[in-house]
Amino acid sequence: MRTDVRHIADGTYLVHGSNTNWVILTEGDAVTLIDTGYPGDRAALLASLAEVGSAPEAVQAILITHAHTDHLGNAEYLRATYGTPVYLHEAEVPHARREFLHQVGVGTVLRNGWRPGVLPWAVHALRSGGTAHVPVASPEPFPRSGPLDLPGRPVPVHTPGHTDGHSAYHLPQAGVVISGDALATGHPTSRIEGPQLLPEMFDRERSRALASLDVFEKLDGDVLLPGHGPAHTGSVRDAALQARERAQ
Repeated sequence: MRTDVRHIADGTYLVHGSNTNWVILTEGDAVTLIDTGYPGDRAALLASLAEVGSAPEAVQAILITHAHTDHLGNAEYLRATYGTPVYLHEAEVPHARREFLHQVGVGTVLRNGWRPGVLPWAVHALRSGGTAHVPVASPEPFPRSGPLDLPGRPVPVHTPGHTDGHSAYHLPQAGVVISGDALATGHPTSRIEGPQLLPEMFDRERSRALASLDVFEKLDGDVLLPGHGPAHTGSVRDAALQARERAQ
């Protein structure tokens, strides 16, 4: 099975899943996996690891931007099958355990069904396991602050609003920012292209999502790898400013 794997920089790959992206960071034979797609993306996820010359056994850790099902969907499978640790921001750990679920509900989707793209997106989400119960049995908070001792040396950056514990990941040496859903470049329910916030119905707290753009403005990078949409080349600061202008 061939997947849409884009080589971004040395040891950095952006993978476009069915509607959600994940990132693979390689260092020799070892791998860091950032996000895991929908449950229905499992075959594509495994194929993407093979395409970069790796395997699930080589994944040193799974880093999750946030615990929505389209990003968390295969984390427990990898943890239970291969013993791979799953790390998130401490505020997102109980979310990953499914002690609660802060995710757009069916009622909200139906009320927004008149908007372009919403119903086709919803059908895809259902078919891909978007309403599946996929708790991680033992998620862990980040083991340290600053760069993690993992392939790519990613630096977690708390960017709440989409969820309470949403985290982006900064790769300072590569000039790359992995933004999850705190800063996107496209979505099936959006009619615009380029840096943007996701439609408001997806955010836990819109005011905090807007405030987190301040965080992105301070990150040094010239490549943005979002959870939805294509890679964006150009100043991450300018991307955040553009998203703010569009949101207002």
